[in-house]
Amino acid sequence: MMQRVKFRDESRSGLTVSTGRAVVLAAVLGLLAGLPAQAQTAYQPAPAQARAATITPIPFDTRRGVFSFASELERSLPAVVQVTTQGRSEGPRSDDNEPQPMATGSGVILDAAAGIIVTNNHVVEGGNKFTVDLLDGRLVDATLIGTDKATDLAVLRIELSGLTQVAVADSDALRSGDLAFAVGYPLGLDQTLTMGVISGLGRSGMGDAVEDYIQTDAAVNSGNSGGPLLDSLGRLIGINTSILSGGGGGNDGIAFAVPSRIMLHVVGQLREFGEVRRGSTGAIFGSLNAERARTLGLNIVRGAVVDDVAPGSPAEAAGLQRNDIITRIQNRPVANAGSVRATIGIAAPGAQLPLVYLRAGRELTTSLQVQVAGPDPVMLGTTEVQAYGASFRNLKPADGVTQDGVLVTAVEGGSTAAMQQLRAGDVVTAVNAMAVGDIRSLAAALSAVTNGLNLTVLRDGRTETVALIG
Repeated sequence: MMQRVKFRDESRSGLTVSTGRAVVLAAVLGLLAGLPAQAQTAYQPAPAQARAATITPIPFDTRRGVFSFASELERSLPAVVQVTTQGRSEGPRSDDNEPQPMATGSGVILDAAAGIIVTNNHVVEGGNKFTVDLLDGRLVDATLIGTDKATDLAVLRIELSGLTQVAVADSDALRSGDLAFAVGYPLGLDQTLTMGVISGLGRSGMGDAVEDYIQTDAAVNSGNSGGPLLDSLGRLIGINTSILSGGGGGNDGIAFAVPSRIMLHVVGQLREFGEVRRGSTGAIFGSLNAERARTLGLNIVRGAVVDDVAPGSPAEAAGLQRNDIITRIQNRPVANAGSVRATIGIAAPGAQLPLVYLRAGRELTTSLQVQVAGPDPVMLGTTEVQAYGASFRNLKPADGVTQDGVLVTAVEGGSTAAMQQLRAGDVVTAVNAMAVGDIRSLAAALSAVTNGLNLTVLRDGRTETVALIG
């Protein structure tokens, strides 16, 4: 039976610190216990360079005689806000149509002068009115600037003076074992601070399109979504977005945050264009796993597999071929396809990304140019068609499908096809009720579309309709 712990709320600015992190502090304090009193009280506020040179493991507050990160973190706490999303419900009475709360989460102020707040897309999704609750007690309406489902980020704007913004650190400089602090409004509580460490980097498999997550064991629960993950200097290193839970949706010490590197690019795009304009290379990537490694005869399970290369694309110009294994991009190790998509997605048009890849057991290098993603062109190759972020090929007897159609072999994360739930393994039998039997008829049917686009697909023995364009 789970024990419920009740915390005393002393003030609006009070912090609830996770007792689970006390184990970390206890271990460090145990090491300090044997030090002379002078060593234990040696910490004095100093410039960053001097702090880096000190041997004191944890900042020590000489006035209160306690170890504490409060002086560094308190500067950022006023920038952390609570976000409430409201939507309209329809009913027989007039007041049933008034906006009703439908979701709450957290957010953080990135630009105080402009009132810019970043939060999660899933916090604001489906809402038509948004309010922001500040640490000082002020409540203000917010305007939604834009959302990006692929990274689960959203940008709000408020018009208010006297705001505090958070400083942002480079998430590429993080290392496993760094201290991390999650701040937000979980489970109906007031602003709450929890501590942990960076458990891992480059994580994927959460179901989003662009994945390159920071993993932490700082306690994150419902309501923390959209709140900041801070380093020990109170700087933003990521936006908390999801957890893995063994049951009941509670905290099990496995939480994920969008790195500041990706977050800054997405927020910049949403502020400038109201949408994210991602780069493209003409290649579709899949994640290397144990099953694919065995199929390809490899003894590694980290990397991204080139599933397809569009004719005439930058990927083809770079010499990439199907089944090449990308192991490094832009001098960063590649854990999975999400690492590659994330790097390409935030690269400037025309940028050259150095690649290291494996082919037939040999390590090769090349440079991959990024181009602005076009309006989903239809590209017909000799053996495949690429369109709307998906790749299609003719059916083979080994596929075990008796009906005419074409097979979806890969779907690129963040693409139109991915957003509309087209899946690898689907068999497309018709486009707008026009039967297709091979890649040439599919390409012709897709190229002829001017308005709506509906695919008839066979999936797990059932016929379904996928609306790529409404």
